[in-house]
Amino acid sequence: MRRFFIHIGEYVLLMGRVFRWPDRQRMFWRQFSHELEKQGTQSVPIDLIISIFIGAIMTMQIKLDMANPLLPRYTVGVVTRDTMLLEFSSTILCLILAGKVGSNIASEIGTMRITEQIDAMEIMGVNSANYLILPKILAFMAMMPILVIFSIGSALIGGYMMAALTDILTVDEYVYGITYAFITYHVPYAIVKSMIYAYVITSVSSYYGYFTHGGALEVGKASTNAVVNSSVIILFLDIFLTKLMLS
Repeated sequence: MRRFFIHIGEYVLLMGRVFRWPDRQRMFWRQFSHELEKQGTQSVPIDLIISIFIGAIMTMQIKLDMANPLLPRYTVGVVTRDTMLLEFSSTILCLILAGKVGSNIASEIGTMRITEQIDAMEIMGVNSANYLILPKILAFMAMMPILVIFSIGSALIGGYMMAALTDILTVDEYVYGITYAFITYHVPYAIVKSMIYAYVITSVSSYYGYFTHGGALEVGKASTNAVVNSSVIILFLDIFLTKLMLS
């Protein structure tokens, strides 16, 4: 328990150093644009591939599991749409990206710590926490709505392809289902949740990387701890945010 509160205190103090006005605006925007490409653009392929296959598989499984003849066939599209909007494209997608983005951030900053690059920045009077971490947090939060929209769209396309290429249901039934009783609030709900999770992934991963000490083995441990703890926090927040935003 004592170690838990130590982690909380160190995290809060680190975030206090991170969220300060950058000393050099040109360097900050250069780092920000670099992180947009690294954390966001490079995550688009895995985002699209996973979402397309999940949308297709979900459409097929929902249809196979719905043996009740009283349920209309377009229910498949309704369930696929709502599942993607409410959970997969916000929460599950972020759990997947925690493994990619979070481990990358923790290992990058951890390597800079053990090779004394961060110490050199501090000696030169640079706020290393602000310089290294703030662009990562803001860039990933800025890119997360785009990744969510891509995920939702590609998942629905995957379901459409499943309907078009198989005989489990017709394309018209699927399209009618994904447009039936659509609640527009679910889109901003998914985006807001994902941006909060993006902050959790980047800040927690940066924390574990920043306080890495030792050698290469400790960098690997920091990367693992970053992914595991980010995922646990996301799952906990998912319960809280769902209750708060959908009640």
